This record gives sequence, structure tokens and C-alpha cells, in this order.
Amino acid sequence: MDLNALVSLAASNGASDLHLEAGLPAALRIRGTLRTTGDPIPGSALLEMARRVISEEDWPRFLEQKSYDCSRSFHGVRCRFNILQTSRGVGFAIRLLASFTASIDKLNLHPDLKKLVAAPHGLILVSGATGSGKSSTLAALIEEVNQTDTRHIVTIESPIEYTFRPRRAYIRQREVGRDTPSFEQALIDSLREDPDVLMVGEMRDPETMRLTLCASETGHLVMATVHSSTCSEALQRVVSAFPAEIQSSVAAQLADCMLAVISQRLRFRPELNIRVPECEILVPTHAVKNFIRTRDFFKITSSMETGAEHGMWTMHRYRTWLDSRKNWYIPGKTAEPAESEAPEAAPAPARPPAFPIALKPSKPETKHAPPSHLVGTNASTRIEIEPGESEFGKILKRPGE
Repeated sequence: MDLNALVSLAASNGASDLHLEAGLPAALRIRGTLRTTGDPIPGSALLEMARRVISEEDWPRFLEQKSYDCSRSFHGVRCRFNILQTSRGVGFAIRLLASFTASIDKLNLHPDLKKLVAAPHGLILVSGATGSGKSSTLAALIEEVNQTDTRHIVTIESPIEYTFRPRRAYIRQREVGRDTPSFEQALIDSLREDPDVLMVGEMRDPETMRLTLCASETGHLVMATVHSSTCSEALQRVVSAFPAEIQSSVAAQLADCMLAVISQRLRFRPELNIRVPECEILVPTHAVKNFIRTRDFFKITSSMETGAEHGMWTMHRYRTWLDSRKNWYIPGKTAEPAESEAPEAAPAPARPPAFPIALKPSKPETKHAPPSHLVGTNASTRIEIEPGESEFGKILKRPGE
């Protein structure tokens, strides 16, 4: 079977991932479980597939690094590829991305997440294990800004997974390795590009984390992902990535700029036949900020359990809300809104427009006569000069007068 047929097979079976390895049958991850199908695939066939996916100019880089990340579309299914060298030859780890435009409603996330992107600046961290839907949640947050506000959005990804169609926002997407050499360079460049919203696909190293924190401190709304299982672990992972002598200052910086932390996992719901994200959401109250500054991350859990009035959610409380939910979005069954109606249904922007809009001419000021009791006094003799370009031009034409 060729790559097109394998991707089509995975999509038709509702798989989230497709794994190919030389000498082994294809493996599909369906509802979180791996299932093999077909005959073993020879290494020569996988090598030929890799040559098709990787361009000629990037092939030497694959031979040097022994891995390659990219995104491609096959038969209308957008996929994220990781091509790697293994002991058997060339292998593929393919993530099948959702065919619909990711949004908070379509991912069955809590509507409270929409409030987070209304903030003008701050840092939103989305955490979770590999394959927990972090990229989809980030895309849903970006799409919420795109639908509701006129801001300049710059995304930095490796590779680009979801492509956005600009609606009210002005969106630029940059892929590491193709459009920019690294996350660090893209973040440095972004501060000169007048962004309102920055999306960092993954914070992998301390330098990327440092630049991300600095960007959130300089008046930008920044969204990023980090690998961890809970909100407190996400914060601890960021701080512990730095040398011990500067961790206190990093913790203080993180406490000042943090807007929210979302930790999620996917759970299959048999009654709906879909996987739904279960989240815990941390909002920085004064107590939480103090725990971050003092690096008492283990105390954050107790604040989340008592912080429902501040918009915090524990996993148990969020699961209770899911159990009581009635309206679900099910791909392929729930009707999609009309494409032309989407911009009109969006609410008015909460901030002034970020890109040029024609300015209305200001109304001429109405001149009022001075009160009668001031006539003849100094107040009545005050002269207001209104600059007029045409009169000034006449004076310049007659300098001798």
C-alpha cells in the first residue's frame, strides 16, 4: 500500500495516529489504543515514501539529523509527519489532524476558555501529555481571537498543523525550519513585527522559555504549550528548566505575567463515540502568585480546589460538568454554520482595531459668542487662530506685502 492509501485507511477508521515501521504492519491508534493492520511493510517502500514527503533540498538535512518534521495533506486530510531513522530503517509517526476548523465549541471545551483570550496581554500555558490535544486547544484559542477581535496574530510552529483563514484578525504563520531557523530567532523577530497575539508551538529549551516570558511581559498575549500532567507541574517544569541561581527571578517573572494554565487529557466517551478533553484550569490569584514566587508549587492544588469562584477547575469538577452537559459537537453529525454567516455572527471587538481603518473627519468646533458681561474685557479680545493652509499659501506667494 502507498502512503495515500494508508492515510485514507487511518482516516476512515477514525484513527488519530498512524505508525509505519520497516518489517512491521501499519499500526493505527484508535480511541487511544494501537491496532495493527495489513502485511509487514518493507523498508524499501518506506524509504521511497520518505523521498516523496521530504523535498530534495531537505533530504541532506534528514540524512544528517536522522529525523524530519513537516505537515502535508493527503486526500483532504492534513497530517503532521515525524520521519525518523530507526534500527530497522526509516519509520513514520503520522498525526491525523481534525478536518474541521478547531474552535472551543467544536472541541467541546468549557466556554470559560473564551474569556482568557479577551485579555490584552499575559501568558497562557496549555499542558498535557503527548497526544492530549494541546495543539488543537491552542488552535481553538487562536480561532476565538480570529472570530471576535481585530488583532495581529503571529504563530511560530514546528511544523504548522492548523492553517487559519483570517476573518477579523490579521494572521501570520511561520514554520520553524522553513520560514525561520529556530523558535528563538522567530521570537526575537516577532517583537519587531507589531504583534498583538503570539502563539509558540512548544517551549523546548530555556532560551525559548525566556523569550516567551519576555514577550508576555512586553504587552503581548502569548500562548504556548509545555509537556506536563498537571498545572502545577507545568509551572514547575518552566522554572526548573533554568539554572538554580536564576530560578527565583524566573519564578517572579512567571507569576507576574501568567494569565492561566490549562492542563488536559483526552478521555473516550462511549455514549458519544468521541474523545473529549478533560481539563484543569489554574487562574493566578494573589495566593497562587505568591506560591509561584516562593516556588511552593505543591500548595497550588489546594488553591485550585477552593478557587471555583475565581474560574478555576479541578479535573474532578470539570468531569462533573462534562457528565451534566447536554449539547455536544460530534464531527460529521452536528450541523456546521454557514461560511458566510461566521463573520456576521461574531460579537463586536473588545479592543480598538489593530490594522488601518479609515478615520472619520472631525467635526468643526462651534464658535460661541462671549457672554455679554465679558464684552469689552480682556476675555472678549482673545484671538483664536485657526490654521488654514490656503491662506498660508497666499502669504507665501506675496512675501513683499
